[in-house]
Amino acid sequence: MNTTDLIEHFAKQGRILEAATAGDDALGPLKDLPGTWANLPGLPGRGWNMIALPFEGSPLRYRLLLNQYNETLKFSTVDKGVPNRGLPGPGEPDADQLLAVLDYEQTIEQIAAADSPESGLAGEPGLPIHHEPGLWIHILNRRTNDLDVARLATIPHGNSALALGRSFESEGQPAIPAANGLPIGVDQDLSTGYLAPYKHFDDDLFRGLFTPVHPNLLLAEANSGVEIVRTTKLEVDTKLESGGIVNLPFIEREADATEMTATFWIQELAEAGPDGRPKLRLQYTQTVFLDFFPRRDGQPGRIRWPHISINTLEKVD
Repeated sequence: MNTTDLIEHFAKQGRILEAATAGDDALGPLKDLPGTWANLPGLPGRGWNMIALPFEGSPLRYRLLLNQYNETLKFSTVDKGVPNRGLPGPGEPDADQLLAVLDYEQTIEQIAAADSPESGLAGEPGLPIHHEPGLWIHILNRRTNDLDVARLATIPHGNSALALGRSFESEGQPAIPAANGLPIGVDQDLSTGYLAPYKHFDDDLFRGLFTPVHPNLLLAEANSGVEIVRTTKLEVDTKLESGGIVNLPFIEREADATEMTATFWIQELAEAGPDGRPKLRLQYTQTVFLDFFPRRDGQPGRIRWPHISINTLEKVD
């Protein structure tokens, strides 16, 4: 079946597959996402990433890797009226659930990287370090526990995640929450030798700016002096309902990606762009827990190492 036949087939089902456009009411809280978001040339390097990784070349058997990066995030195609077939339940007039689905592609290029202890594996500037295709979903009806958005992400390392969540609208700036970048299941006193890589970058900030102990601080600083009129928050979590992460067997054995939470803030600025419409920004913080090594606090299970990424992007088309 060619593309034209496929679109016609979808149309007979009440679905519409087309290029995504901003302001599409079917997308609900996702309506401002279609287009391209990026780190502007004049404001590079607002993307920051931290991840602990198993590493045999250290007595601690792990290293802490930090990256500064530029990102391009494209939302391009929308599929409206996607039906999940069912039967009407008590108080439910609709048999089927309908979705509006927006695809995305994320590409990330490294500006700088450093790790502790030094491994020689951090990579050079300009290195492509991440590619992620995925979907954002607006749940139009028959919602469970008021969950109205979902995100599907596929990662080339061999992971696939479904995170469910809710959207919120508010006036003005978002409240950026604090985030603890230290692993769970160990004594979090930085003076203990086990957290020496974290202490190294907390004493001597990566690029003079980023601390892995409080990684969200730079998100809040990016909002200083910026007049934000309206914020749409998208908050998703793989622990909610049927969400979760599936991984390759090697990943589950060595550094199991068990949980993801992410918050995106779509911001309308008071400042107008060249077209006279308000400028748009997108901020996010994302935490993926990687579980490896036995806990050191007497509790069962593995240490939970937070892999945290943050960025502040602007809409460029």
